[in-house]
Amino acid sequence: MPNYKVSIEIVNILEEGKCPAGHQIGEKFKYPEDRGKICTSAYNAIYPYIKVMESGGSYTWFDEPNAHSFCCPDYKRPVVFKISRKEESE
Repeated sequence: MPNYKVSIEIVNILEEGKCPAGHQIGEKFKYPEDRGKICTSAYNAIYPYIKVMESGGSYTWFDEPNAHSFCCPDYKRPVVFKISRKEESE
């Protein structure tokens, strides 16, 4: 079974365009190393998808086989996180 390295990037901030947690478009995070740098509310919302990507799984609605974008739950300023995976060689 292949191992996957997951990365997360902020690709957009919708509506008011400013994240109250201070996130900026273009920020990149490595999972699991940088998980404490992501807003707790956003992290809790995207965590299930991080685990699916990490395990090699996918859903039919994913944008592409190795990446998909998800929003945080802030309805006034949703931050869009793109979660990507890359197969690691052992």
